[in-house]
Amino acid sequence: MTEMKEVEILLVEDNPTDAELCIRALKKSNLANKLEWVKDGAEALDFIFAQGKFSERQVANGPKVILLDLRLPKVDGMEVLRRVKSDERTRKIPVVVLTSSKEDRDVAESYQYGVNSYISKPVEFDEFAKTVSELGLYWLLVNRPPVTTK
Repeated sequence: MTEMKEVEILLVEDNPTDAELCIRALKKSNLANKLEWVKDGAEALDFIFAQGKFSERQVANGPKVILLDLRLPKVDGMEVLRRVKSDERTRKIPVVVLTSSKEDRDVAESYQYGVNSYISKPVEFDEFAKTVSELGLYWLLVNRPPVTTK
């Protein structure tokens, strides 16, 4: 059995350009070593709940933070958020919506489902990179998550 790497950041992003910008910004801050990038909502749910090609993982070894786009193929980001926050095993994982949507309805619905932070993607590259880097630093180094018992 192959050993699965520990994942601290789960990046759920279907746009390869945005994903590459995120990964590059996190690498620049030395935060990308334990990152997993999935490209749609179905793959995100498989990863989070240790199903399909991720069945060797343990749900209890979830990421420290999920960076989640809302506009995703197969299963949209709002449904991913709803499932993560409604499951006892995963509800404490911080979820940061990182999306191009600035719709008040999306913001309200995200918080209704329990999102930890809602960030609209900056359009300018430098600002986008700075935002992602600060997100990673905060959620991985500054934030103090609850102690989980297994």
